[in-house]
Amino acid sequence: MSTDKKILQIISNETKSSIDKMSVVTPSIYASIFSQCALEHGETLDDEREIAQDIMQMECSNISSLQTETSKNAGKLSASTTKAINAIQSKDENLLSEVLQETKSLRAEIEKLKEAVYRDELTHAYNRRWLHDRYLDINGEKFNDDGVLIIIDLNFFKQVNDTHGHIIGDKVLIFIANELKKSHQKVIRYGGDEFILIFESNTSLKNALKILNNLREDVISKKLKAHGTMFKTSFSYGGVSFKKGELFSHIVESADTKMYEDKQEIKKRVTGI
Repeated sequence: MSTDKKILQIISNETKSSIDKMSVVTPSIYASIFSQCALEHGETLDDEREIAQDIMQMECSNISSLQTETSKNAGKLSASTTKAINAIQSKDENLLSEVLQETKSLRAEIEKLKEAVYRDELTHAYNRRWLHDRYLDINGEKFNDDGVLIIIDLNFFKQVNDTHGHIIGDKVLIFIANELKKSHQKVIRYGGDEFILIFESNTSLKNALKILNNLREDVISKKLKAHGTMFKTSFSYGGVSFKKGELFSHIVESADTKMYEDKQEIKKRVTGI
């Protein structure tokens, strides 16, 4: 592929961030913004058809690999189940012991498979698919329990990329993800430079916001280094309590509004990197 996949991911994330607040996005608007972001990275995408074909082949290959692993593990599970039934019926302790070892091995393989499906490749935070499967109903629309949702957005992230380059930008994303993991909650990479934290129902909104404020103060106090230059980073956040059955889209929208209110305030104090 003539255009690096990593650059295409960056361009795609920047495009998503640009259109996030638009109420209506037509294909031509999306294409225009995508092309502009590509030009900023020195990419003309003249061979777009070839690039799209290469990406499609790559994604199909990944899906095929996952299907192969899933099919293999399903076969192992079926064989182990048959062994277990035979062992129980015949009261064969040796066979039961063998089934136990096979089941432990199979569980380890399934955990690896889940990691591949549910983890963000860059930050190793959870991804949107995990969020939907873990917290939402079968239609992916409503919460299946009570809790608190916090949405986090990095401040001046474009300035980081423009000043120090996208490799440093990626390292900043990894740094922020690791800092957020200190909350001991599940961290989800929701978009390019957006993360979500979900607290269980035993944590109040007030306490959740307090935890985020402490994490942010810790982040602001740290200096990062790129090409011999020191700089700082920060993030803004907004949180909303939710109840079982409430629409995920409404809760995210409410948290997003509060996050942008917070962003206006924190940028009065933190004016850049």
